[in-house]
Amino acid sequence: MRLILILFLFFSSFSIAQNNYPQDYFRSPLDITLMLSGTFAELRSNHFHSGLDIKTQQRVGLNVYASASGFVSRIKISHFGYGKALYITHPNGYTTVYAHLNKFSPDIEAYVKKHQYEKESFEIELFPNAGDLKIKKGDIVALSGNTGGSGGPHLHFEIRDKEERPINPMLFGIDIKDSINPIITSLYAYPMDENSFINKSNTKKKLRLIPIKNGDYVVENIEAYGNIGFGIETNDRQNLTANKNGVYNIQTFVNGNKNFELDFRRFSFSETKHLNRLIDYEHYKTKKSRVQKLFNQNNPLSLYKDVLNDGILHIKDSTYSVYKIKVGDFENNNTWATVTIKGSKIDSIKSEPKKTTPYFINTNETTNLKKGKVSVDFYKDTFYDNFYIDFDVKNDTLLLHEDIIPAKKSFTISYDVSAYSDKDKSKLYIARLLGYKKFPAYSSTKRKGNLLTTYTRTLGEFALATDTIKPTITPINFKKGQWLSNFRYLKIKIDDEGSGISNYRATVNGTWVLMEYDYKTKMLTHDFNDGLITETKNNLKLIVTDNVGNNSTFETVFYRK
Repeated sequence: MRLILILFLFFSSFSIAQNNYPQDYFRSPLDITLMLSGTFAELRSNHFHSGLDIKTQQRVGLNVYASASGFVSRIKISHFGYGKALYITHPNGYTTVYAHLNKFSPDIEAYVKKHQYEKESFEIELFPNAGDLKIKKGDIVALSGNTGGSGGPHLHFEIRDKEERPINPMLFGIDIKDSINPIITSLYAYPMDENSFINKSNTKKKLRLIPIKNGDYVVENIEAYGNIGFGIETNDRQNLTANKNGVYNIQTFVNGNKNFELDFRRFSFSETKHLNRLIDYEHYKTKKSRVQKLFNQNNPLSLYKDVLNDGILHIKDSTYSVYKIKVGDFENNNTWATVTIKGSKIDSIKSEPKKTTPYFINTNETTNLKKGKVSVDFYKDTFYDNFYIDFDVKNDTLLLHEDIIPAKKSFTISYDVSAYSDKDKSKLYIARLLGYKKFPAYSSTKRKGNLLTTYTRTLGEFALATDTIKPTITPINFKKGQWLSNFRYLKIKIDDEGSGISNYRATVNGTWVLMEYDYKTKMLTHDFNDGLITETKNNLKLIVTDNVGNNSTFETVFYRK
């Protein structure tokens, strides 16, 4: 039996190690030792991380190199998300992605700015033809940056296949030094139904991890009965950084037989939302840590492999079972945790009655909830499970359960504002109330007649909020009438206390000029090297509008030779 288990584990590890992706085709996108702040498929808020976050020595401006020859197939610039991003398609069918860039190479930068000025927009998405921007392997295509939703200077790097599915770049030979085993920080056991028990309880239990000398763990013995599952908190580190990153593979075995695997090597963007079903979502929202469930509850993720009985154990009375968890990183550094389970049937214990409300969500049906001037529409298949939902409206505040249940797709919240005056209703928006102070955060609000509507995937509290305050505009590096002949940049800070900035428009002498916007610093920046400002006396006009239509206008004069 022991020999069979050893051979099974060997061939299991061998199958993981198999790699059909081209090696030595893609070079590193940076000419420095690669250190990661984020790994592929790492668990993030509402999504899996789709690439490698490569550290750039805590600064912007490092040369970014094309990983292989090809052509620029897409360029996208946005205030949020990837910021400035470049996509290069290669003859072998793969596409590499470089994001949070500071600038593009001169040819690409000129191509982008030409289209930005034509469209009079900083945010832009372009799809060049195959012959427009050809690239050779090793060409400098950009400078690294900190644009978009980046939390610090780094390069986000991806490799995607023909179907636009991101794949772990390390499978292509991108080398990261790693000889450190993953860490298991906590382990939980879950009774899967009302007739299942763990240590004579029908509720989730945190189990005590006991580290042993080789870096593995044994877990306190448990008594159980019925259908049970496990969840794990785990992370990985590489040699040169202290970052706690995601792992590459998790497998479980029951009495030597494999019953579950999570393989983080490839996924599709259409399924990344199901991360909230993979994790214990309620635990994450209440404890701020992500427990990965080692069982599948009607989750369509493609990351699941070799799942037996959905990864759920059926524990019978008077039995002993050994449950093993293997957590691995890309370099096959592995950590094991072992749980011994004694099957022990107990008489049913009195459990707390499940909470019910007047409102029930059946995932197979469309549900409309309405009270007063507020209505909520849940479409069929919005949630994974049926449940009783809390619903109430007090004044203009909607109490819509607690944000502890993940949604598959968006639902609709609508407010009838016909009771408000035309003047007042024009300043209203739907806000999600955050934190114990109930801070109103703008939720993208559509207006149609007397109806305000927002689409969201998050339960919680919502309210009508009013914004009557205009955005603020503050010049940073110049003042009225100043000579700016020796200046490279014009910088202006814009801000809005209420609904947030919606758009802005800047002109000089009546002609639109490009202002790059960094929402993290709230800074607008114009580069005089664009060459659009050629007059000596220049009249600058900037209009900034928030999400309910309040706008501010800033006008000044500056001089250049």
